[in-house]
Amino acid sequence: MDPVRLLHFADAHIDMVAQGRLDPETGLSIRVMDFLAALDQIVDRAIEERVDLVLFAGDAYKDRNPQPTYQREWGRRLMRLSRAGIPTVLLVGNHDVARASNRAHTMHEYRTLEVPQIHVGDRIEMLTPERLGVPLQIITIPWVSPSALMTRQQTAGLAIGEVYAEIEERLTEAIDRLIESADPGIPLVLTAHASVEGARYGSERQVMLGHELVLSHGLMRRRRLDYVALGHIHKHQELNGGLHPPAVYPGSIERIDFGEIREVKGYVLAEVAVGDSRWRFEPLNTRRFLDFAPDAPSADTFMEDVLRQLPEPEEVAGAVCRVQLTYPREWEPQVDEPVIARRFEQALSFQLVKHRTVEKRARLGDTVAVEKMTPLELLETYWQTIDLDADEAERLQALAKEVLGEE
Repeated sequence: MDPVRLLHFADAHIDMVAQGRLDPETGLSIRVMDFLAALDQIVDRAIEERVDLVLFAGDAYKDRNPQPTYQREWGRRLMRLSRAGIPTVLLVGNHDVARASNRAHTMHEYRTLEVPQIHVGDRIEMLTPERLGVPLQIITIPWVSPSALMTRQQTAGLAIGEVYAEIEERLTEAIDRLIESADPGIPLVLTAHASVEGARYGSERQVMLGHELVLSHGLMRRRRLDYVALGHIHKHQELNGGLHPPAVYPGSIERIDFGEIREVKGYVLAEVAVGDSRWRFEPLNTRRFLDFAPDAPSADTFMEDVLRQLPEPEEVAGAVCRVQLTYPREWEPQVDEPVIARRFEQALSFQLVKHRTVEKRARLGDTVAVEKMTPLELLETYWQTIDLDADEAERLQALAKEVLGEE
C-alpha cells in the first residue's frame, strides 16, 4: 500500500488581530488578510500536491462567536478543498467549541449542511476509510472539557486536579479501545486538540496549567499509531524525538504577537504508512515582525543614540514594529516620540514601549534594618520603589496616617 499523503495544519485564528489598519478595498483588517493569505498558501499547496487528505487540528477563529464575514472567508477556502475532491477533517478546538453542551460550535455548519469531502471531528471517535474515501483511519480527540466525560454528580467533592486525573484516565481508556479496534493493515492517525505533557508552550499561553486536560506523553508513543496530528500550542515542535510515531504540533499559521517573533510559521506535509511515516515542516510566507531595543547610556546624547540604532523608514516598510526604550525616569523630557515614529511611517504598525527605571532607595538608609522601620516609613519607601507620582504618594501617606491613627 502506498503511503497516504497528508497535509496537517492547526491554529489558524484568522481573526485574532491586534495590529495594523483596514484595507480600503475589502474592508478587512490588513492583518486578517495576512492570516487569510497564509491559509491560501496552505490550500494552494494541498491542491497543487494533490494530497490525499487535509487535517486541520483545531481553532479556526479567536473565539466561539466569529463574525459572519470571517466565517465567509474561512468557508471560501474550505470549499476550494471540497471542490478539488480533497477529504478534509476539521477538528474542533477550544476556541471553536461553545461553553454549553447544547450549543453549536463554529464548525457545526459543515456537518449540518453535509458539505462534500468535509468531515467534522467534534467527538471522540474513529473516522474509517469508508467515511473518508482514503485508506486511512483517524481517531479524533476534539477539545475535551470536564462536562464532556463526567457529570456533576461524578465530580462532586473532587478537587480540580482529581477531576482532570479521572478525565485523563477515562480518555486514555477510550483511545486505547479505539486503537485496539483499528485495522492493523491500514495506517492509523490520532489527531488531538490538547496540551501534551512535556510540550513547550508558545508565547500565547492561552492555556492555564491545572485548568485544562494535559494528555500523557506516553499516549503519543503508542506503537500502533502511525502519525499524531496535534493542535492547540502555537509553537511548532515534534514530541517523540524522531521515533515512531511522529507526534507533531505544526504551530499557528501566523504570528499573534511579539512573543512569537522568533517562531517560523508553517504546516506539515506527511507520508503516512503502517510503521513507517515521514514528515516535513513547510514554512509559510508571513509578515515581518521587527523588534528594536536601542541602548542609550547618556542623557546628553539620548535621542542621538536612539536614532543611530533605529532603521531607515524603507527598511521597515510593511512590517509590524516595536521599539522598546529603557531609561531613567528623569530622562523622560528627552524622549521625542514624533521623531521616533517618523522612522516607522512606512511600517504597517508601530508601537513604542517605554520602560522607565527608578533608583530604589530606602528612606532611612541602607544601614537601618527593615524590621526597625515603622509602618509609615515602610509605606513611604514603597511609594518610592514603585515610581509613584510625588503628589499621589503624599496623599496616600496622609491617608495612611489617618488609618493608623498617627500624626
